[in-house]
Amino acid sequence: MEIDVQTLIFEFIGGLGIFLLGIKYMGDGLQKSAGDRLREILDRFTSNPFLGVLAGIVVTILIQSSSGTTVLTVGLVSAGFMTLRQAIGVIMGANIGTTVTAFIIGIDVGAYSLPILAIGALMIFFFKHQKVTAIGQVVFGFGSLFYGLELMSSGMKPLRSLEAFQELTLSMSEHSVLGVVIGVLFTVIVQSSSATIGILQGLYSEGAIRLDAALPVLFGDNIGTTITAIIASLGATVAARRAAAVHVIFNLVGTTVFLLLLHPFTQYVMFLQEKLMLNAEMTIAFAHGSFNILNTIVQFPFIGLLAWMVTKLVPGKDTTIEYKPKHLDPIFIQQSSALALDQAKAEIVRMGEYAYQGMEETSMYLSTNQTKHAEMALQIEGALNSLDRSITDYLIDISGGSLSEFESAKHTVLMDTVRDIERIGDHFENVVELIDYKISNKVVITDKAQEDLNNMFDLTMSTVKQAIKALDTGNREEALAVVQKEDQIDKMERSYRKKHIIRMNEGDCSVSAGIVFVDIISNLERIGDHAVNIAEAVLEDH
Repeated sequence: MEIDVQTLIFEFIGGLGIFLLGIKYMGDGLQKSAGDRLREILDRFTSNPFLGVLAGIVVTILIQSSSGTTVLTVGLVSAGFMTLRQAIGVIMGANIGTTVTAFIIGIDVGAYSLPILAIGALMIFFFKHQKVTAIGQVVFGFGSLFYGLELMSSGMKPLRSLEAFQELTLSMSEHSVLGVVIGVLFTVIVQSSSATIGILQGLYSEGAIRLDAALPVLFGDNIGTTITAIIASLGATVAARRAAAVHVIFNLVGTTVFLLLLHPFTQYVMFLQEKLMLNAEMTIAFAHGSFNILNTIVQFPFIGLLAWMVTKLVPGKDTTIEYKPKHLDPIFIQQSSALALDQAKAEIVRMGEYAYQGMEETSMYLSTNQTKHAEMALQIEGALNSLDRSITDYLIDISGGSLSEFESAKHTVLMDTVRDIERIGDHFENVVELIDYKISNKVVITDKAQEDLNNMFDLTMSTVKQAIKALDTGNREEALAVVQKEDQIDKMERSYRKKHIIRMNEGDCSVSAGIVFVDIISNLERIGDHAVNIAEAVLEDH
C-alpha cells in the first residue's frame, strides 16, 4: 500500500508540474505566434464594456491565463490606459476565455500526447524560423497538457476506492460550501484554475466524484484564481486595486448565485451531458463555460454598480499615469499650424513633467528600495514612449502643411525636444535597472556614496524641472540657469567619480558597488545633457 501511495503522489505532482508547464508553453507560443500585441488589443477594443468582454476573451485564449489577462488589465488601469468600467468588461471576458482550456482537455487525445510532444520538440529544436518555433511551443505545450493529465489521472485512479476520499466527496455533496472552499484553496496553492479544473475533470471521468460535489469545487476555482490579481495590485495604484477587487466580487457574486441555484444548475448540466452525449471531461468543461457565460450575462448590466461598489470599498484618490495625449486634436492642424504647434508644445511640457516625476520615483527607489517606486518609474517611462510616438506623429502631420520660417524653426525645436525628453526616460529606466541589480545582488553602497548620489539626483532633477519650465514659459533667464546647472552636474560627476575611485582603492567600497555608482552618475550626467539641449533650444528660439 505504501508503494501505491508513493506512486499516487509522484504521478499526481509530476503530472501537475507537466500540465502547468504545458499551459505556460502554450500561452507563450500563442503569444509569440499571434504577435505580442496584447496591450494594443486591450487598448483599442475596450471603448465600451461589451467590446471589453470580447477583448478579454481573445487575450485570455492567447495567453491561456485569466489571471494573466487580469494582471495585464490591472497594469493598464494603473497606467491610465483604461478606465475602471472598461476593465470590468475585460475581467468578465477573461473568465469566459479561461474556459477554453477545459474544452481543450475535453478533447480526448491523451493517447497521442507523447507523439504530439515529440512533434513540438522537433519544431522547437530543428527549425530556426521564429514563427515555426513559436508554433512548436504551442504544440509542445498542447502535448504536455495531455501527458500531465494522463499522469494525474492514473495517479487519481485509486482514490475512488479510498474510504477517506469517498467520505470527503460525500460531505461535499451534502455541504456545497465545503466544495467551494476546497476549490478556492487548491487554486490558490496551484495558481491556476485550469489545473484545478483539469484535476476535477480527471476525478469525474474516473468516477471518483459526483457531479453535484464537483460543481461547487468548480465555482471555488473561479474565486481562487483572483488571488494572482490581488497580489499584482498590492502596492499598485488605487485604480489597480479597484480592478482586482472587481475580479473578486464578480466571482464571489457568481458563486453565491449559482450555489443557491445548485440543484437546477446540476440538472441543466446533466441534461447537456445526455443530449450532447458528452464525455466526463467535456461535461465539466460545459459546466465551467456555462457558469462563466451566465455569470457575465447576469452581472453585465450592473457594471456601473460594480464600479461604484469598488470605489467605495477601495477609497482614495486615483493617481494614474495618462498614456494618452490630451492636447493633440487633429482639427487644429487643419485650422492653423501655429495653433497646432502650440498644442504640441503643451503636450511636450506635460511629457516633460512626467519625465521629472519619473526621476522623482527613481530617486525614491534608490533611497527606500521599495518596488512600488520602481514600478511607477517604469510605468512613466512607458507613458513617455507612448507620448513620444503620438507627439512625433502629430508634428509630422503639421509639417505636411505650409509653415512659415518662424513656424518651421519652432517645429524643429519641438521635434528635438521630444527626443530629449524621451531619452531622459531611457536614462532613469537604466538607473532603475542598476538599483534592481544592486538589490538582487546585495551590493552595499557606502553612506558617503549614497549621499553623493542623492546630491547629484537633487541637482539633476532641479535642472530637468527648470528646463521644462523654460520650455513652457520661453524664459531666457530660466534657460541660462539650466546651462549653468548642467556645468555643475558635469563637474560633480567628475569629482564624485574620482572620490569613488579613492574609496575603492582604500577598500571602503566593493568593485560591484563602484560599477553601480559610476553607472548611475553617468546616466544622471546624460540626463543633464538632455536638459541643457532643451534649454539651448529655448535660447535659439529667441
